Amino acid sequence: MSVTINAHQLGRLIDKVRGHIGNEYVEVLHGIRLDVDATHLHAVASDRFTVAAARYRLNADEQGQEPWARTIPAAWLTPLRAWTSAHGGGDTITISTEPGYVVFGTGHTEIRIPVTDDQEFPNWRSLLTRIAANIPTKFTFPAVDSRMLARWADTDDVLRVHVTTDLTALMVFGEDFIGAQTPTRYTGVGSSGKSTFEEAFAQWPTLDDNNEALADMSTAMPVDDKRRYNPADTIPDMVEALLQQTLRSTSDLLGAPSEDPGAMASFALAGVNSWSAYRFLDALHKADPRLAAQTVAELAEELDAGDYSETAWEIAEKAGHDPQKWSDDYEAHLKKLAEKRASSVAAEAVR
Repeated sequence: MSVTINAHQLGRLIDKVRGHIGNEYVEVLHGIRLDVDATHLHAVASDRFTVAAARYRLNADEQGQEPWARTIPAAWLTPLRAWTSAHGGGDTITISTEPGYVVFGTGHTEIRIPVTDDQEFPNWRSLLTRIAANIPTKFTFPAVDSRMLARWADTDDVLRVHVTTDLTALMVFGEDFIGAQTPTRYTGVGSSGKSTFEEAFAQWPTLDDNNEALADMSTAMPVDDKRRYNPADTIPDMVEALLQQTLRSTSDLLGAPSEDPGAMASFALAGVNSWSAYRFLDALHKADPRLAAQTVAELAEELDAGDYSETAWEIAEKAGHDPQKWSDDYEAHLKKLAEKRASSVAAEAVR
């Protein structure tokens, strides 16, 4: 099983979908899927929230072959892309499969990438077909310049988008933001420059309409295998979590038994820290929304990694503090509390 493609087109396939690769906690999505059907070579990627597929039409003598698919692991994409770029854009690259490998080769060199032959991947054809089924086939819709879409990234907001009609501006709304983007005239399907969804979707005849496919992204994608604690990674989620923890800690404090000062202190400290974190986040968001969003996202990654305690220790040392003394003092404090509690229990027993 093999197909050919020139180096330029292979590089484009990789680049078009690479930004949609899932993280390492979802192994089946942590890479790019090469999927060959009777007419096209596809590169597909998904991060569970987006799915992207790019295609390249096979040469006539390569069409009609038995379909096959393999996932190129994310770790191999950088060397594969570098190897591809080292060739002239017009150089022919043959992509073939062997047990446990996908082989990319020219007449002079090759790169062999280890893969899992029977690794599964979401049924992206059926998934996209089911999503498309919700769009009226006669719907006329605007075309937008994908390079301009990146300009909305600096709004630091979760944006809502309203698609109007063909050749009419796209409306964009954020919490404290509003905008519009002028469409571009589409010159592909239809000589008039207009295109209905039916015309556009017809250009993908190899997508199927499997009625047994799962209906939406939330259920069709594999489960994230990372630890079950999911830290907030957006400002609205973080604000909700901090305020919720503040109120929950206050409730726990009021309900804590008075004879357990340790529990009362823990609840009080949790409430104080949550409220303090909220106030700092609120101030940072007002002063620099972009930095606030970046900080929350980075914090979520640090909490998810679970090594923030070691990092805090290193930061404390670099700042001139003695974290070992802090640890020793705290252990001594806990020992005193335990001794005091034991003494109190013994006194009660004597009475």
